[in-house]
Amino acid sequence: MVPAMHNGTPNGTSAKKTGRPRSADADHAILEATRAALVELGWGGLTMGDVATRAGVAKTTLYRRWAGKNELVVDAVAVLFDELELPDRGSLQADIEDVVLQFAALLALPEARTALMAVVAESTHDEALRLRIREAIVDRQKCLVVLGRRRAQERGELPPDGPPLGPHGTDTATQIDLIFDVIAGAVVHRTLVSGEPVDPAWAHTFTTLLLGGLAAIR
Repeated sequence: MVPAMHNGTPNGTSAKKTGRPRSADADHAILEATRAALVELGWGGLTMGDVATRAGVAKTTLYRRWAGKNELVVDAVAVLFDELELPDRGSLQADIEDVVLQFAALLALPEARTALMAVVAESTHDEALRLRIREAIVDRQKCLVVLGRRRAQERGELPPDGPPLGPHGTDTATQIDLIFDVIAGAVVHRTLVSGEPVDPAWAHTFTTLLLGGLAAIR
């Protein structure tokens, strides 16, 4: 049987785009160069041309991938956050403590700390940048909360999802947002604002407090 044709391609698929394929190695070099430039030059000193030179690519290569500096820096930060994992440590308490310590270790890296603070500061007067941060970093990392809740429910540590209870009950999406905001906000404030250490003892105390609150938000 002859495959169905649509727009000159089998099975209704679109024609393959021509041109040079995007290089993962080039992307890695560009994002690494962006973080290095931020640490050395700061937000104001960083330029697309400087990043291109550091990465060993043409400036046009950058502009084919990113419209400008804002988008480039957010993606340079986002790939660092994508390295966060939620290993199964056997309990919700241990799972949260693990990811809290990972997050703090990430924020201790000069390139992560500088890049994150730069884009957050810039986003205070750039709504498009704020949206990109939310989509590329915040929304992607909420998957860790979703995974942690599901594991805890399977272990019987948290009740299954259900309708909100009472006039002040919260739905699942709101709970996920609250949990993420509390964890991220506490760790960012302690490491980047207060400058205090996030060690295992602090992570344990913080997680104990968080879990006490989780029992009450339904």
